[in-house]
Amino acid sequence: MQNTNEKTAGTPLWAGRFEEALHPALVEFNQSIQVDRRLWRADLQGTLAHARQLQSLNILTREDFSALESRILNWLEKGSLPALQSNAWHEFEDIHSLIESELCREVGTAGKRVHTGRSRNDQVATAFRLTLRAELDWTLSEIRSLQTTLLKIATDHSDAILPGYTHLQRAQPILFAHYCLAYIEMLERDHSRATDLRPRLNQLPLGSAALAGSPYPIDRLAVAAELGFDGVCENSLDAVSDRDFCMDIAAFAAIGMVHLSRLAEDMILYTSQEFGFIRLSDRVSTGSSLMPQEKNPDVPELVRGKAGVAQGALQSLLSMMKGTPLAYNKDYQEDKEATFRALDTFRSCVRAMEIFLSHITLDPERMLKAASTGHLNATDFADYIVNLGIPFREAHEIAARAVRLALAKGCEIQDLDLAELRTLHPAIGEDFRIALAPLTSLQKKSSRGSPHPVMVAGRLIHWQGVLAPRK
Repeated sequence: MQNTNEKTAGTPLWAGRFEEALHPALVEFNQSIQVDRRLWRADLQGTLAHARQLQSLNILTREDFSALESRILNWLEKGSLPALQSNAWHEFEDIHSLIESELCREVGTAGKRVHTGRSRNDQVATAFRLTLRAELDWTLSEIRSLQTTLLKIATDHSDAILPGYTHLQRAQPILFAHYCLAYIEMLERDHSRATDLRPRLNQLPLGSAALAGSPYPIDRLAVAAELGFDGVCENSLDAVSDRDFCMDIAAFAAIGMVHLSRLAEDMILYTSQEFGFIRLSDRVSTGSSLMPQEKNPDVPELVRGKAGVAQGALQSLLSMMKGTPLAYNKDYQEDKEATFRALDTFRSCVRAMEIFLSHITLDPERMLKAASTGHLNATDFADYIVNLGIPFREAHEIAARAVRLALAKGCEIQDLDLAELRTLHPAIGEDFRIALAPLTSLQKKSSRGSPHPVMVAGRLIHWQGVLAPRK
């Protein structure tokens, strides 16, 4: 039987109750340090705040606390934990046991006392929330960067006209800036979702211990204030056993990836020879090992493919939590891998798309040609007829017959002879050609949120204000 007073590196914190060691084949299976070692900074911050409480309760002497504080601050200031720079970390069950071992080695008895009044359950939940909070804030800034890039493209090409699509069929002309603004709006809702979930994430679990709270009068509100939390989890069972903050983040990331995937799909189409609206830079494209002529949009293709990764991570978390009894269960060890996978995927794709879009070149002439052909002005023709005093349903039928006539002659509606059109309705005048021009179509859009040039210019100004660097 092992002497529990002489634990070796990597000995589980719970080993004292056991006479035999965990089966060797299950040691690695039971470990989480491969994933949770990225919590090291947050764990140190939480440990320091907890130690400060222990010192105020005279569980730690001032000298012991000073030694702990000095060592922890030194690691934080250096930005590294020495034990993670070697292979020694592989021996530990998780980052929390590694840090406790390092503290014991560095400061002796103080390191052994620092876990008083807390459990790994509330310790892990605290470090995880702290880490996710920092990474969520980083992600919010990345969203802003992508929005800013889209805004620059929109502003630089504010008068470029693009065919808008429904069912991937040319539908009506729009401004390319209006197209960019659509994705800026989507990303803003992603930003809003992340901002909305942050207060729910930013609640302190520490002090809940294993499930029933701490027997020591720890000032949880003081700890929360020190660590920058908005408040404390008010129920100890809930604090250590729920992971809805993980599902919140994964859901945000999964929805965000849907938006990025749609943008990616547009870029894949628009850079193809069939569309040709955008030219790829060598800096953001790849080639083929077989076909010398290939220049491929691998970045948006990867983004499109990675959408499933984030969606899968959300499903993993939902399935993990479903039906688990209160309070803590080992199932929750899987929370970090899935949550990080969702958030990392989204953030990396936001960054990749920002770089990709920064290196594209538009072909406005080809866009305009596409917006001027394919009968995109059929609805404008129907509206022109409505303005002659004809009910819309009848006008729609007349415009549809004009499309059939143009198709039969292999031309556009505006290229038809006036005499031919007057066989459809005698009130049609020569001015119909002006009404069917793409720019005229845009200028007639008067509803709020439409691609009217003045309205688009207003939204560009609005977003320039929103996205301007804060002083």
